[in-house]
Amino acid sequence: QVQLVESGGGLVQPGGSLRLSCTASGSITSISVMGWYRQAPGKQRELVATMTSGGTTRYADSVAGRFTISRDYAKNTVYLQMNSPKPEDTAVYHCYVNVFFAGAWRNYWGQGTQVTVSS
Repeated sequence: QVQLVESGGGLVQPGGSLRLSCTASGSITSISVMGWYRQAPGKQRELVATMTSGGTTRYADSVAGRFTISRDYAKNTVYLQMNSPKPEDTAVYHCYVNVFFAGAWRNYWGQGTQVTVSS
């Protein structure tokens, strides 16, 4: 199986900064995309940022210019640097990976880490 361990969530003030981490482990042959999605109460899960194995990034318009995604390929880890967060960024943030495991490409999601932006 594939396990995802997320860390770094918590309470942050508007205009502050926070960094999320997610490490994938297990019998992984290859990882294609790693990224982050979020879900606020009463809303659908939405993309925050993703990064391919080739380094191509994609951001939601609402976070572009404030959040930065990066990867440590050797450690199968993805990071989300959240700068100048806003109250509307409050949500449960879920790590996402697309991995080659047991002969097929598969999607996995982390359990989520709560991020609360409030003064």
